[in-house]
Amino acid sequence: MGYHKSMGTILVPILVLLLSLNYMPCKAQLSTTFYDNTCPNALSTIQTSVSAAVSRNRRNAALLIRLHFHDCFVQGCDASLLLEGSEKSAPANNGVLGYDIIDDVKAAVEGVCPGVVSCADILAVAARDASVEVGGPSWSVRLGRRDSPSSATADEAANNLPRGNMDLTQLLDNFRRKNLSPRDMVALSGSHTIGQARCVTFRARIYNNASDIDATFANNLRSNCPANAPDGNGNLEPLDLVTPNTFDNNYYRNLRDRRGLLASDQVLFSGDSTDSIVTEYIDNPSTFDSDFAAAMVRMSEIEPLTGSSGLIRTLCSASS
Repeated sequence: MGYHKSMGTILVPILVLLLSLNYMPCKAQLSTTFYDNTCPNALSTIQTSVSAAVSRNRRNAALLIRLHFHDCFVQGCDASLLLEGSEKSAPANNGVLGYDIIDDVKAAVEGVCPGVVSCADILAVAARDASVEVGGPSWSVRLGRRDSPSSATADEAANNLPRGNMDLTQLLDNFRRKNLSPRDMVALSGSHTIGQARCVTFRARIYNNASDIDATFANNLRSNCPANAPDGNGNLEPLDLVTPNTFDNNYYRNLRDRRGLLASDQVLFSGDSTDSIVTEYIDNPSTFDSDFAAAMVRMSEIEPLTGSSGLIRTLCSASS
């Protein structure tokens, strides 16, 4: 009996250890050196392709960061957004562009090491490189994500992606469900220092005569965004009118001056809990840069597929 009792005492902690290892987060398997042996030129190949794309059109930097964001918030960072299917065509992803850029990057990577680098990892690295190309911060990307064999549903996209008309409580809850803090949310929103938005996403804001929008700013926008939909729905305006092609902290100054283009931008500085973070980023651009980089790392590790899960796509738009 003594023998069996002692064996039981030993086996219980071993069993607990094995169970805990089995439920460890997948992101623990990600590594900055993941491709060092299997594809040592992966990162330089991605960087070269992204640099060429942003040189052709500075807007492409914003498209690549947005692609990564929209992918990670729906079903995790698994490149499911790139597949032809209901997720990509969902209304929540209207206006998301840059798929052709990722196709070009993937083709270049396949040329140096076929079948090795996932589309999900390419999205993560391309977002980082895009930031650097327009003067934004850099960060270390942990690699080893694998690609989903299927896209998410349109409902999943609608239920998980933040929208331009959300109030602050809704936004905070949306990011909290992805284990991202209010500070992460405000920092990630700073990616709107570059890029453009369609008239349909800000029409209500510029015609509501609300106190949270500068009257001159709203009036100037009306010339390119008619009041009656669908006229001008696709007309574009920069999210930051002052420095639209440079990654800087001017986005937050716009919020202070009531010149946030989207309602979901302006609510970050509206007399509520995130005002102090916005003010901090106005006063300390280096703090914004470091917080943005850290938040991008956390976002890039939302529910990745690793190990034997998922697959490595040859074409990012197709699972076979």
